[in-house]
Amino acid sequence: MPSRLVGHVPVLLDDVVALLKPRDGGLYVDGTFGCGGYSKALLASAVCNVVAIDRDPHARGSAEKMKAGHGGRFDFIGGSFGAMDSHLRARGVNRVDGGIVLDLGVSSTQLDDASRGFSFRHDGPLDMRMETAGLDAKSFVNQASEKELAGVIRGYGEERRALSVARAIVAARKEQPISRTRELATIIRRVVKKSADGLDPATRTFQALRVHINNELDELASGLAAAE
Repeated sequence: MPSRLVGHVPVLLDDVVALLKPRDGGLYVDGTFGCGGYSKALLASAVCNVVAIDRDPHARGSAEKMKAGHGGRFDFIGGSFGAMDSHLRARGVNRVDGGIVLDLGVSSTQLDDASRGFSFRHDGPLDMRMETAGLDAKSFVNQASEKELAGVIRGYGEERRALSVARAIVAARKEQPISRTRELATIIRRVVKKSADGLDPATRTFQALRVHINNELDELASGLAAAE
């Protein structure tokens, strides 16, 4: 089914829907609702039911509009997909007979919103949280030890110059706290050269910080276990 969505369109939308083969009466879970691309496509493909989950409070507005347009076939849960098992049980759902969709990472909508602090391409507060609670990137960058910073940047970003980046961050924050995405990106670019393929030097470090701040790998492990 060709996509007809405005805004962020999941890259694998048509392929995923084709694999799921939505059927009338089936129950599907969209574990990373976002702007609702997968949920909308599933609901349009069959007279099925969709339960969507997202911990990003910015997703709620799109979810409410979708709920109003699809009656009792769509439900939204504000929370993490890692806890989908308990979320679904709380809704009286004990079995998902259709399928579960997880679109991992960060969306273009989140990247393009400078106020979220996910992107080094737009200057904004150094936040990076999917939720509005918990540790933000600014706190971690300014409080973590050099060793902890290097471990996160190397482990989650596979940045070969992780130690150099960590040292540069620690040196810079001694002068003044690092509070903006542009500040952090500039610090990184001083010690990491642009790769032959043109990848921005800040890419791996920003990815690593986002994964750490949002506990993404543990979230994924919990989500996959719940989906079994």
